[in-house]
Amino acid sequence: MNQSRSNYFFTLILLLALSSCSSIEIFKENTEIPVRRPYKSFVIINQEVGMRGFSSQFIDQQVQIHLQEALEAEGLVYDKTEPELVIRYTSNEDLRKRENTQTFNSYPFWGYRVWDPWMYNPYSNNRNNTSTTNYELVQVIVDFIDQKEDKLLMTLTGVTEVSSEKTKSRRVLKTTDKIIEYFLYEIKESQ
Repeated sequence: MNQSRSNYFFTLILLLALSSCSSIEIFKENTEIPVRRPYKSFVIINQEVGMRGFSSQFIDQQVQIHLQEALEAEGLVYDKTEPELVIRYTSNEDLRKRENTQTFNSYPFWGYRVWDPWMYNPYSNNRNNTSTTNYELVQVIVDFIDQKEDKLLMTLTGVTEVSSEKTKSRRVLKTTDKIIEYFLYEIKESQ
């Protein structure tokens, strides 16, 4: 009984730790026509035209390869001449700053009195510490276009925060995975 309880507790802690990672949010926008039929072929227009969707050429190439491999793994065929589905992607990379304030609560027992002996302690810094951290808000925007009707099926936007250049590529690919997963879910639900 004790062993199963500790296994349950460990699993609960592990799930909590995995779910507490920084989030990726997916938004569905600009739906002109509903998804009606299963698609068998696709083309990535950025690859054919030579249009970059990201500021970094390396990340742009990774996203192209990742999109193509993920859709081919689901049974779609890459067709340059007569595709049923046209995919176009762009990004919005916005540098931002976040202000972190650490307050020092030195009044657990004394209250906010003027005669507090710890208020002006020369050996401790009782002031509020404020620091600024830089991060980048990255939006991966993927348009899915029906070639036959020449209308937009949907625009999926994945939003995530990136704190360093090292993690940017990994976070963008995870966001792309979530977008593809959402699109494939929409296709399967329409059938």
